[in-house]
Amino acid sequence: MKIALRLGAYIDEKIPGVEVIYTRDNDTFVELHGRAYMANKNGADLFVSIHCNAFPPNPEVTGTETYVMGLSKAGRNLEVAKQENSVIYLEDDYEQKYQGFDPDSPESLILLSLEQTAFQENSLLLAANIENQFKTRAGRRSRGVKMAPFWVLWDTSMPSVLVETGYLSNKKEERDLNDPLLQDYIASAIFRAFRDYKEEIDKRN
Repeated sequence: MKIALRLGAYIDEKIPGVEVIYTRDNDTFVELHGRAYMANKNGADLFVSIHCNAFPPNPEVTGTETYVMGLSKAGRNLEVAKQENSVIYLEDDYEQKYQGFDPDSPESLILLSLEQTAFQENSLLLAANIENQFKTRAGRRSRGVKMAPFWVLWDTSMPSVLVETGYLSNKKEERDLNDPLLQDYIASAIFRAFRDYKEEIDKRN
């Protein structure tokens, strides 16, 4: 949330005319469908979901990853998607809200990926920009752009990315991610990626 708020402040300060809408601005839980609904309801041009990752089986794993909607052959990507999608279990009546979607079911994940391709090109452009900024300007270890069937990316009707800023299961990276200076570096990297993305889209239009 601190990274997201800092990113929004950069956009407000440096790109007049762009309206930033937060899914939350305090430490509250927003349901998955509520996040996408908010973006869709406001007619957003872009959806950026910011997270911290974890992989307890291997605490040595570090680095950033930026995901777009899709079905990857990489098993680890599917595990990340299952982990992020499993937040629906915290919601009341999730079976009805998500129409039988099961985060642990390969069939559910495949259906998500098949139904969302319209915005993939622009999503990939932004994702590549973000990972490039992480690597070249923010001094982060980039694990690259990846595809995975995340519910929030499927349910949004605009280009969308999900950013994993680092691994809380790695002790050093956990400390780093709690450092306000690094949070600012990460936010400024995402900002520069967004700025470059917007310039490219404006040229095309």
